[in-house]
Amino acid sequence: MYTLLSGLYKYMFQKDEYCILILGLDNAGKTTFLEQSKTRFNKNYKGMSLSKITTTVGLNIGTVDVGKARLMFWDLGGQEELQSLWDKYYAECHGVIYVIDSTDEERLSESKRAFEKMVTSEVLDGVPILVLANKQDVETCLSIPDIKTAFSDCTSKIGRRDCLTQACSALTGKGVREGIEWMVKCVVRNVHRPPRQRDIT
Repeated sequence: MYTLLSGLYKYMFQKDEYCILILGLDNAGKTTFLEQSKTRFNKNYKGMSLSKITTTVGLNIGTVDVGKARLMFWDLGGQEELQSLWDKYYAECHGVIYVIDSTDEERLSESKRAFEKMVTSEVLDGVPILVLANKQDVETCLSIPDIKTAFSDCTSKIGRRDCLTQACSALTGKGVREGIEWMVKCVVRNVHRPPRQRDIT
């Protein structure tokens, strides 16, 4: 009887919580992506003006509910001196969203180095990765094939995990919902990192 009541309580009053890191270089559009995600999935959320978003120093936190899953986003600063802190969050995370500024060809190799360092961490082994080619609303941006070519020697380092490279414009919101929904499917089916249980509030 207790097991039945416990299961009913969990079904009605708890959500599975998954921690998702949002990583990438500074000015890639990570915080804008987070704001668009909160606006798209939280009915009553009045997002901040996207034009007022500044460079993240430290981290921003946001929560989004998608069905029975709750995603807790940790948007970490992307400046070079802050990248050394990323690995402190790896053990707790269930998924990574890596944002690339597809208009900044000059820093693409720097972004690739940061991605490579992140993806080869043993602590993230098996964790799904969504690579967002952001700022696709800008005419002169790099295409998905361009970015895949630039990152091609990272392919073997991705290992056995779910990984998707997707076009996105955090500013217009294009690709935001699809990216989040893909990530939810991946973290829910990843048995190696079970969710945390949180009461619905």
